[in-house]
Amino acid sequence: MKRIVTLQDISCVGRCSITVALPILSAMGVECGILPTAVLSTHTMFKTFTVKDLSDQIEPISDAWEKEGISFDGIYTGYLASGSQCRQVCNFFDRFGRPDNLILVDPAMADNGKLYPAFDSSFPAEMAKVCAKADIILPNITEASLLTGLPYRTEYGPDYIEALSEKLLELGCKTAVITGVSYEPGQLGVTYLNKDREKFSYFTRWCPQSYHGTGDLYSSVVLGGLMRGLSLGDALSLAADFVVVCIEATAVSQSARWYGVEFESQIPLLCRMLEKRLKKEM
Repeated sequence: MKRIVTLQDISCVGRCSITVALPILSAMGVECGILPTAVLSTHTMFKTFTVKDLSDQIEPISDAWEKEGISFDGIYTGYLASGSQCRQVCNFFDRFGRPDNLILVDPAMADNGKLYPAFDSSFPAEMAKVCAKADIILPNITEASLLTGLPYRTEYGPDYIEALSEKLLELGCKTAVITGVSYEPGQLGVTYLNKDREKFSYFTRWCPQSYHGTGDLYSSVVLGGLMRGLSLGDALSLAADFVVVCIEATAVSQSARWYGVEFESQIPLLCRMLEKRLKKEM
């Protein structure tokens, strides 16, 4: 069984970050270690929440793992709270990255043309340093724009997405995935470009609803698929299809949707979808 570690925060209530990554990766047959960067009472869409920064624990935990000879087949980062945490994560990559393991970075910092409120204008440059050390990065279009300095556009064609991808590769990553791409009404998808100039795109139906945690869900499924042996294209398409299923399930759910996208009820389906793709690759 493959073992990965994810570095991101824990929201004690609310579906995001580690509380998405851990169950999804476990269900996909991957051991998921965690290195929490912070603990929150709830995710930040709630009106009242507490935050305990755990930056001071990252190095001691890393030291203990290094002494025990613990290694990982994959390293996965999501939301990082500050520039200093970005620098700590870069150091973690240097310590635990190997030629034969995979570093996947979701530069969760912005959407809809704007940085998240917690970040200032200096943060994208710090996140770019994290992305530079990654094998695969998965920004949305806003994040890709901020990482590269290219203008953010709501109307665009394939040439714009390719230009973003080229500039993302210049950061130093091996493969630049861009999520939330749409060239025509009613569709939404993902593209990638890698250092070998290989291209890929996959589109599924666009959902009008928007729920907290879908980005974390997407990245977690992608990593799970890769750890189980799927190609990157198959892992990206599996994640896209599954996120759509979860959004549609959330839209008809009677439980509180404020908490985030309802993925738990769809986990058995995810396992079936994964096994179907694995059989096709055999």
